[in-house]
Amino acid sequence: MPIALGLAIVFYLFYSDPNITSDTLKLIFDAKLSSVIVAFLVLFARDAGYVYRVKTISDGELNWSRSIVIIILWEFASAVTPSVVGGTAVVVFVFMAEGINVGKSLAYVMLTAILDNLFFVIAAPIVMLLTQGMIFPDVQAMDLELGTSLQLLFFLSYGLIAVYTLVMSYALFVRPRAFKWFLLKVTGFRFFKKWREKANQYGDEIIMASNGLKGKAVSYWVKISAATTFIWVARYLMLNSLVEAYSNLSVPEHMVVFSRQVIMWIVMLVSPTPGSSGTAEYFFNQFFYEYLGDYTFVSSIFWRLMSYYPYLILGAIFLPRWVKSRFFNKGK
Repeated sequence: MPIALGLAIVFYLFYSDPNITSDTLKLIFDAKLSSVIVAFLVLFARDAGYVYRVKTISDGELNWSRSIVIIILWEFASAVTPSVVGGTAVVVFVFMAEGINVGKSLAYVMLTAILDNLFFVIAAPIVMLLTQGMIFPDVQAMDLELGTSLQLLFFLSYGLIAVYTLVMSYALFVRPRAFKWFLLKVTGFRFFKKWREKANQYGDEIIMASNGLKGKAVSYWVKISAATTFIWVARYLMLNSLVEAYSNLSVPEHMVVFSRQVIMWIVMLVSPTPGSSGTAEYFFNQFFYEYLGDYTFVSSIFWRLMSYYPYLILGAIFLPRWVKSRFFNKGK
């Protein structure tokens, strides 16, 4: 019953979109099969990278099968929660249910968030230099809506992510107790006093997480950093493959498409909608219309069919079984 309900919700979300008609869906079949196959292979490689990173971060406490389940539930949580939240609390709970203590669970989730954000913080300036000003679409030439506010939104999002990553890195790796002291000092003022209890709890969580990462070997950090880079490069190459399925791109154009995804994802990270639903499709049109033209909308459908809806379906299938096995079948 829960699986059927979950699948029903997925299909409702898809078919209730007024832009999805039989005519637009027919355009999907104009895609080059070879490029679609490459997109699926890259998508599989990306998910394999996620599983490897979780297994490696746990330092062997999780086996391959448990790591796969965690990634499915993690992606499902991210798909049904706003991007600014990202399903963090849910994933900490999943780690704990898999037998990882609370300190390590917090550490692993915070670490992956920092690594992902750090990738954006480092990659964005690099791709802006490589594309020499072509990173932002010519929205005026395309008669689109954002204008210069797209650049403003990007730099605002980038600044927030950079500051957050810097603060969390300092708190997790350098001075967790000093960070807790700062939180308690700030919430000591009358206006912030109602958050003092939560600040104290969050400070304790940071200290536990920091303790969970102490003494890790250099190889540990190299492996998870390399895995993070691989995951995001594979994620972007998937969309490059889908764009290539409808448009013959040159190597420089592939580089621009790849680079624009870095910018688009930074903007989407502050989306208030579950799984960036709606926001993702809107920005897809803004960034890739000049390469896809009439295929832009159908390409965005294809993109979301591969990167969003499968995790809703998998989550609807795996979540009830996981809950039953972890909380109702114990001792049997």
